[in-house]
Amino acid sequence: MTIPPNKGSQNLTRFQKQFYTIAHRGASAYYPENTFSAFRAAVEMNADMIELDVLLSKDNIPVVFHDEKLDMKTNGSGYVRDFTLKELKLLDAGSWFDPKFKDERISTLREILEYAKNKILVNIEIKTEAVTEKEEGGIVELVLSVIKELDMENEVIISSFDYRVFNRIIKSNSRSKLALLFEPSQSKGRDPLKLVSDYSVDAFNMGAEQLNDNWIQQLNKNNIPFFVYTVNDKEQMEYLIRAGATGIFTDKPDVLKVLSKEVLKKSGVNSNYFQS
Repeated sequence: MTIPPNKGSQNLTRFQKQFYTIAHRGASAYYPENTFSAFRAAVEMNADMIELDVLLSKDNIPVVFHDEKLDMKTNGSGYVRDFTLKELKLLDAGSWFDPKFKDERISTLREILEYAKNKILVNIEIKTEAVTEKEEGGIVELVLSVIKELDMENEVIISSFDYRVFNRIIKSNSRSKLALLFEPSQSKGRDPLKLVSDYSVDAFNMGAEQLNDNWIQQLNKNNIPFFVYTVNDKEQMEYLIRAGATGIFTDKPDVLKVLSKEVLKKSGVNSNYFQS
């Protein structure tokens, strides 16, 4: 069974690679997550891809932030959706991690994509909290608009735990790759093959604790790219590389980058490829 690529995604030649080191929210073991510092460090560490999270501001600007509330990762309080972009830009998004990052600010999706363009691939996770029944002018449409305006459809993967996202993207005829994030309540007992087929996505993303030998065999046998998160332990990284994972999300891209080269060189393992 070969899963057909999302319409138009045949042009994603930059996604043909043996293995992807993916910086989870940037190099977030060393820098505050989802900030310019974290993404810049990931580029400097030669990661293949950065992963980021997107929510909407009160004035409907896609911003890069993981939590729906500001309290844990800024000096603000309340829901991201209740603040305008101008208000969000006033917040300190770095001191929670270390006082030396007090000047870090919340970035817009556009700002990060402009930085990443032609440097590094980007996995954009559209947060479930931002998805509503509203399609026109909703987060999916707004995210796709930014990607298209920057001519980066061939440089991003869009993922989500909310499966409504995929139907909306496919209807839009976007060329961006899609990766389904495994969510048990929405999956309703379906295995990876069924989910990938049902939602016409290009890849399957899952937590390391969710992966099992049967799924690994299914995904490899059917040449379905799969990405595993969030792995910081070297032994687990090596196991997943040898098992054929297409890529791993990690807070330590420097560690994974070096290890993956060593493991692949020794074993000659061929991971799944994105098909162009």
